[in-house]
Amino acid sequence: MIDIVTTIGSSVLQHGNYNDRIYLMKLSRSDIPSIIGKLDTMVTDEGYCKVIAKVPAYAKDDFLNDGYICEATIPRFFRNSEDVYFMAKYYCKSRRFDNETGLNKKVLETAESKSGNGVTVELPHGFKYTICERSDAHEIANVYKKVFETYPFPIHDPHYIEKTMDETLIYFCIWNGTNIVALASSEMDIGSQNVEMTDFATLPEYRGNSFSLYLLQKMEHEMKKKNMKTAYTIARAGSYGINIAFSKSGYNYSGTLINNTNISGNFESMNVWYKHL
Repeated sequence: MIDIVTTIGSSVLQHGNYNDRIYLMKLSRSDIPSIIGKLDTMVTDEGYCKVIAKVPAYAKDDFLNDGYICEATIPRFFRNSEDVYFMAKYYCKSRRFDNETGLNKKVLETAESKSGNGVTVELPHGFKYTICERSDAHEIANVYKKVFETYPFPIHDPHYIEKTMDETLIYFCIWNGTNIVALASSEMDIGSQNVEMTDFATLPEYRGNSFSLYLLQKMEHEMKKKNMKTAYTIARAGSYGINIAFSKSGYNYSGTLINNTNISGNFESMNVWYKHL
């Protein structure tokens, strides 16, 4: 069961029972302030427990006045000038409190203790790196099936992978022979000059080789060539590996989205990290 992507006015959102939320991914200025009431109505009609909204600075106060709170922020997110705020509103008390606070705090403290300005990683002998092509879609989907039992988007479907390649996603991968063993993707917002570094996955038997760090440095190089100004990620708060990788690579922690995403059947909090390229 996958949540659907749709529009309200000129704004883009994802919603559904799988994540039990609305995610306002792209807000259009023309929809302010009317969209806020429409989101409330949708929550009431569908019985959702949370709204998370990526809100440009100009609309922040409108959301605050409707009971939203700011869970994370990224400066100079839009065209290297305007800030973005991840605004949340909860409709169920249980959704607002993180049951893994202890673990997530420990992960964040560990990651921040390893903060750096970027690291240079080389691949072990016998592995190779490529930017993925459409012909790799089935192999990409197979890796995601092995790593993620469930996921917020249908990355287990090769046709979905191909569709995203035709839009604004670039997939990066590491091979061992004829098999992909690690991969990630960059989802670009070309007009706003920002990019989400996302969907990192390494097969269990190949972990411990710093493949995420290697992929991230390659992704950044490619995104700079495409004139992206700000890179960010929304990472599982309980994962040591991915949070450490972004911290070591010079990303800044900017907040946690509480019980935000259904991954492998459980709601998980997500840490937001960003870096100006």
